[in-house]
Formats: sequence, C-alpha cells, structure tokens
Amino acid sequence: MLNADISRYLHVSESTVRYWLERYEITGNVEIIQKPGRNRSTTEKQDMVIRSMVAQHPTESTGQIAARLSNKGINVSKTTLRRRFKEAGILSMKPESVGVAHWITQKQYELLCVKPSEAKLAHLYYLPKTHKPGTPLRPIVSGLKHPTIKISTYLDQLLRPLFNKIGSKTTTTSGFEVMKQVYEWSTTNLRKETLLSTIDVVNLYTMIPQTEGVLAIKKMLDYLELKQIGGLKIETIIRLSRFVMRNNYFLYEGQYYHQIRGGAMGSPLTLTIANCYMFFFERNIVKQIRNAGGLYLRYIDDMFIIINWPERHLNKQIDQWNTLDSNIQLKAQAGQSINFLDIYIENINADLFTKVYHKPSYEPYYLPFNSVHPLHMKKNIPFAMFLRAIRYCSTFKAFLDEREDLRMALLLNKYPGNFIDNQFNRVLKKCNITQSLTSNNCNTIRKNIIYNIIKEEKIPTDHYRTMFIHFTYCLNIQTLPTKFHTLWNKYFSESPINEIIPVIATRNVQNLQKQLVKKK
Repeated sequence: MLNADISRYLHVSESTVRYWLERYEITGNVEIIQKPGRNRSTTEKQDMVIRSMVAQHPTESTGQIAARLSNKGINVSKTTLRRRFKEAGILSMKPESVGVAHWITQKQYELLCVKPSEAKLAHLYYLPKTHKPGTPLRPIVSGLKHPTIKISTYLDQLLRPLFNKIGSKTTTTSGFEVMKQVYEWSTTNLRKETLLSTIDVVNLYTMIPQTEGVLAIKKMLDYLELKQIGGLKIETIIRLSRFVMRNNYFLYEGQYYHQIRGGAMGSPLTLTIANCYMFFFERNIVKQIRNAGGLYLRYIDDMFIIINWPERHLNKQIDQWNTLDSNIQLKAQAGQSINFLDIYIENINADLFTKVYHKPSYEPYYLPFNSVHPLHMKKNIPFAMFLRAIRYCSTFKAFLDEREDLRMALLLNKYPGNFIDNQFNRVLKKCNITQSLTSNNCNTIRKNIIYNIIKEEKIPTDHYRTMFIHFTYCLNIQTLPTKFHTLWNKYFSESPINEIIPVIATRNVQNLQKQLVKKK
C-alpha cells in the first residue's frame, strides 16, 4: 500500500506515515518513547473533576469550562484543559473539534447540534431479561437529549439503508421472513439428519471496539464504492461517526461515566455499526454454510443455521468461528429443535414442524379493550396475532391450539367475542380466502398466506375536515370518547357539521403523583 493510500485511510499526513515507517525500520517497533518532562499541573483528583465538568456541560467551550473550574478553585489554562480532554478522548461539540469544520456547512452544523439549553446528560438504567436463567440485566443508555443524539440519528438515517442493501441476503428483521426462507429451503433440502442451530453473540454492542466499529462503516462504504452520501463526503461521515462513538457519557447513581468500549445501547448509530461489524465478520461463515447447501440468517446478535452436517462437525466449526475475532464470542445451541425469535422449529424425521414460540416469561397481557386508545390499534392486535398463527403453525392442530390461546388471552383483556371473530375474518378477507380453515385445506391456505404480502392502504388525514379534541385522562371519564361520539352522531348526524371528523385524544394529568415520580 502506498504512503498516500495509508495517509487517506488513517486521516494523517504523509510525513507522519513516513516518520513511523522509518522509525519501525530502524528500531523494529513503534512504541512511544517516554521522555522526562515537567510535573503535571493537575492532580488525578482534579482530572476527575475536569471530566465530570465536561460531562455535565458537554456543549460549552474550553474557556467556559475553565471559568467553571476557576469557581471551584481549580485554575488551569485552556492549553492544559485541551491536553486533558485529549488524554480522556473528550471532544467538544464545535465543528473544528470534530475535525469537519471545512466539510459541513453552518446550516448542517445547526441541524446536528443540540442547543446548550436543551442538552441533557444520558442516564443508565437496566431492563431485566426475565426469560433467561438468573434474570440478567440489559443496560440501556437513555440519551434522547444527549449532545450527540442528532448526529447519531442523522448518520443512522444515511447509513442504515446502505447496510440493508448489502445485508439483505443474510439478515432478517422479523420471524415472518425467517419462516418464509426456512419453508423454501426445507422443500428441497430437509433430511432426517438436518441440524438446526442458533448462535448468540455475547454482549455485541459493548464488545465491539470503537475504532474497529467506525472502520466497519468505512469498509461498508468502500464495499459500495461510494464517495459521497446525502451531500456529505465519506471522510466527514467517518469523523462524525468517530465523534459519536467516543463521546458517550452518562449518569448512574450520582456518578459520571465515559464509555470507552462499544456503543451505547440506545444510540441509533450503534445498531448500524454493530450490523456492519457483524456483516464483515460473518462473510466467511456465510460462504462456508452456503457452499454446504445450508441456510444462514442473522437478526442483530442472533444467528440461525439449518444445515445437513453431523452435529460433531458443526460444533467443531463453531469452535473455529470463535477464533476468527477476539471481540466476538459465540454461544451456540444445536439439535433437532430450536427457538429463534418467535418461532419454534423442529425436524421430525425430515418433516418440518413449526409453531409460535412463547418465552417462559410470557403472560397474556395485551392492550385492554376498555382503554382510551384508538380503535384501529385494538383491531390490529388480534389481526396481526391471528395472521402470525396461520403463517407459523405447520399443522392444523398447532393452529387451533394457538388460535384458542389467543382468543382466551384477548377475552381476558376484555375484547368482545364478536370483535375477535371479525378481526380473524378480516385476515382471511385480506388474503382473498373465501373458505374456513380445515385440516384438509390448512396447508394450501397457509402456503398462500406465507407468500402473500398484506399492505394496508394508509389514508392521509384531512386536517381541514378533522377536529382534534384533547382531554386530561382519569379513571372517572375513561368512557368519554365513546359517549362523545354517541352524542355527536345523535345531534349532528343531519347537520352539515357532521362532515367534520372528531378525533379524541388524551394528555397526561399533571398531578402531584406525576410530579413526584422519579423519571431517571
């Protein structure tokens, strides 16, 4: 590789590249030589105060931070502050600090920058994984008003469609897509010895090094041979991505933290970076599986493989894949039956059996029918669940069991029986099915529904003929929407005003309980 190519790839000058190459030829290493210098002007405790101050005021300039520190009795120069920022990997929100001052316009900067008065430090909280032994916790960094959130969202909107383009053959976004591909593969390749396997990538978001994650974005853009996206040069996108990854600060139990490995689970860009990293990691695995006539799919950090290999050989291959990247640790399960996403799949003597999979922590709670939510939301729940039951259940008995469980769960949530039946019938009508499901026609109808893409026509809101009415919700007036529509139809059915469509919506009540509940 030429020095000029290395310079462009690493975003450093050619003279820097030449210096380190000559240094390596002479000394045989590139270790930094420690030189004696004057004593540090700040103590370790003061360095911690500086980092905390930046975390609390991430959009302020170096001079403003210096003034705040001076009020606390810590007098340091701007030069010293910049040096401490660099040591800690801290960057300000100014475009020149990000390194894109000459590559984005002032308008773009204003679009991507959070106003200091609106910026808030992210906070860390945990969601329990109740379906796993020991109930481990999933860390979530909530940064809806974090200084980098607009950059992260903007980059994700630019980059995710590009990843979807290159990863369309190996990644999946729903159980329905998995079901469709498994069904197609099994019609010609399924045997008695066919193995099913799921592989979990351990702690994907937090295990990917930040530099390698950003380089994965660069590799994707090079793979697509792109020079510019959305009016931004590739160098600008890389620098902005690096800025987002290196500036994840959050608050937890009164302490300020800086994430130095991986991305924040809650930042939009993190998912795209993780997907890009996995795309290049899995390329050899995908090639190996396809050459053996198998099927490989991945949903973020969960892999699915169905292949005609002996179990011993598959386990040996998984052990080899675990050595491909020290940052990726794979945890596999293999056998004649597995659970992947919301599907249970089993190979019964070369006959593929599938049904809806419910996790052990599943409880039959859905949106209550007596809630004040719009009616279309309540219609879509039984519609979508019934459609899933038909697509997933490979036998008529499995379908009947799932349908009755679904009906019982909806009845427990106050859904009327005729309302449930109407939504079940709406599924058949949307799929152009005129006969009831029986043991004789179930497989034929299911095949048609698997390949039938249902698209609901979205009716745009006519704001000139729609009246929005908001009311503060409380239990005493939860029936207000129903009574309002009844009275409206009673008194205005013959009036020209009936052409106006009333839409009832709720807003949260600002009572004492609402004010006292801790949100962070």
